[in-house]
Amino acid sequence: MAKPESAPLARVSGKPLVDLPSDLYIPPDALAVFLEAFEGPLDLLLYLIRRQNMDILDVDVSDITRQYMDYIGAVEALRFDLAAEYLVMAATLAEIKSRMLLPRQVNDEEEEVDPRAELIRRLQQYERFKQAAEDIDALPRMERDTLPVSAALPQLASNQPHPDVDMRDLLLALQGVLKRADLFVSHHVEKERLSTRERMSAILAVLQDDQFATFQSLFTAEEGRLGVVVTFLATLELVKEQLIELVQSDVLGSIHVRARAAR
Repeated sequence: MAKPESAPLARVSGKPLVDLPSDLYIPPDALAVFLEAFEGPLDLLLYLIRRQNMDILDVDVSDITRQYMDYIGAVEALRFDLAAEYLVMAATLAEIKSRMLLPRQVNDEEEEVDPRAELIRRLQQYERFKQAAEDIDALPRMERDTLPVSAALPQLASNQPHPDVDMRDLLLALQGVLKRADLFVSHHVEKERLSTRERMSAILAVLQDDQFATFQSLFTAEEGRLGVVVTFLATLELVKEQLIELVQSDVLGSIHVRARAAR
């Protein structure tokens, strides 16, 4: 019975490799694993204190030092690279523990200094900064929690039709012009004849280039009532023949005149 072929371990240069070479040597430090569970020794100490529900102002240095050294030993046993600051903290804890085990000299003149004071101060400061960092990280962040958006209305062409001029508004405007014309009453030695057709031509000459002119600007108050009436009749005749148009933009607003475009 033929022996079944085993699956190749790998392929080298396209050829299957079934058996490992006899001279293959893998050094023990060929694979390095880095563990970043804590951001530093103070973070590790704070975690141990919280896990034991200890008061940060009354830390049991002996218990914390034992747990810290157990963690350091476990990391070294797994061949993890350990930062020098962890070892410095281990030495600091060992020093504080030894100082607390030594008998203290009682001196009334000098106040007793707690060996844990500096470590407690550093832990409190680190705890405040860590809590502030967590609060800032919980805030909404642009492009992580929210995204900027913009919305604008489309540009639409607007065409506002002009309202038609009512006859009453036109008569009110005429009344105002007549009142101003009365202020310029003068004595004429010889009667001057005014022609409606000539005044129509004069109005059309003023209204050029498709520009608006005010209704009052068509009248000359110095001509008196006769000139105002002739100009008004000429304006009505031009409107009747559809040579000019009257426009009023607002209710009870000024009346404007414009020549109609040639069809």
